[in-house]
Amino acid sequence: MRMVDIIIKKRNGEALSEEEISFIVDGYVKGDIPDYQMSALLMAIYFRGMNLEETINLTRKMAYSGKVLDLSGIPGIKVDKHSTGGVGDKTTLVFAPLIASMGYPVAKMSGRSLGHTGGTIDKLESIPGFKTSMKDEEFIKQVKEIGIAIVGQTEDLVPADKKIYALRDVTGTVDSIPLIASSVMSKKIASGSDVIILDVKVGKGAFIKDINSARELAKIMVGIGKGFGKRIVAVLSQMDQPLGFAVGNSLEIVEAIETLKGGGPKDLKELIVTLGVETLKLIGDYKNEDEAKDKILEHLNSGKALLKFREMVKAQGGDVKIIDDYSPLLNAKVQKEIYSLEGGYVEDIDAHKVALSVMALGAGRDKKEDKIDLSVGIRLYKKVGDKIEKNEPIVTFYANEVERLKKAQEIFKEAIKIGNKKKDPLPIVLDIIS
Repeated sequence: MRMVDIIIKKRNGEALSEEEISFIVDGYVKGDIPDYQMSALLMAIYFRGMNLEETINLTRKMAYSGKVLDLSGIPGIKVDKHSTGGVGDKTTLVFAPLIASMGYPVAKMSGRSLGHTGGTIDKLESIPGFKTSMKDEEFIKQVKEIGIAIVGQTEDLVPADKKIYALRDVTGTVDSIPLIASSVMSKKIASGSDVIILDVKVGKGAFIKDINSARELAKIMVGIGKGFGKRIVAVLSQMDQPLGFAVGNSLEIVEAIETLKGGGPKDLKELIVTLGVETLKLIGDYKNEDEAKDKILEHLNSGKALLKFREMVKAQGGDVKIIDDYSPLLNAKVQKEIYSLEGGYVEDIDAHKVALSVMALGAGRDKKEDKIDLSVGIRLYKKVGDKIEKNEPIVTFYANEVERLKKAQEIFKEAIKIGNKKKDPLPIVLDIIS
């Protein structure tokens, strides 16, 4: 079998066999297949696509290219969640303790920020002392004891995906639907949970910009999950404007805690409730949707979900005092409030440009090895459709460097549009694929 023949086959639009996919993944991980040939294949896949059988075979081969977690020692139905990446997306920080507080173990391995999208692990590391790295035995032990753990992905989990993704990142092949699907689902399969909830972001601040492509991706990922015997659902959620009001690592922790206290932004809460209801339906304990929704709201509003978050923070070495005193999280040197120069209605808040503004402050990374500033970010005060008066606060910048602040402000000017036309609020949940 020769790599060049496989490249030509895919270039011509033919489906690759399971044996050919095994040859590709094994050869690339071992270093037998050079980057230039793998790049050619990735570009062929980008233009020619893959069918569901090919995508499942690629997912399986990547999932089993390294260690696969065995969660069978944890009693109960294990739940995992994945977001395809957005701006202000602190969903996991609320969803995971909420589901765990209801008695369903959440064994979650999360990623760091890359490009304009945030990462759950960076957000958690803004909590003083919080440990995001632990051995598998510790991870499983914590989930058995308190029902939840959120840690960074280990190096030996899905090594094929790490190597292939790094090449996709520099060859313009990141936004290929079968490659996204196999990348996401290989990690979910290797993580070992029974129930998988996918939050597929759609819009300006997401990798997937249009609803039809998002539906296609969701259907493929759900198909892959079912092919591996998983209970799985995908919720398509809007990412034209940021989720919630806070964008930036420590600021998003504050907003997540506020939501766990029963408050928080309306759009974030609506998404959490939808994800929660779909989870309970998959588990099967609540056939009635209203009953499931009532149970979720009860756990959010009663403090049960917050208590589980507190348990997790304490178990992973974090300072639980931040739950009641946000000052260690709100410690940027400069807090600058910007006021609206005109009255009217908010017509647009471009999530991608907001993210670029926050990156300019130092909150994101272009490369995995970049260091980030966990304390910087922005807090918005309005959403699309809201009325705004002249001289009313529109955003607060949290910064540590004056030059970075100036650059962030310039970018932000293009992120928000105020006009005379009142627009309807943007819906948060766009579709559900099961």
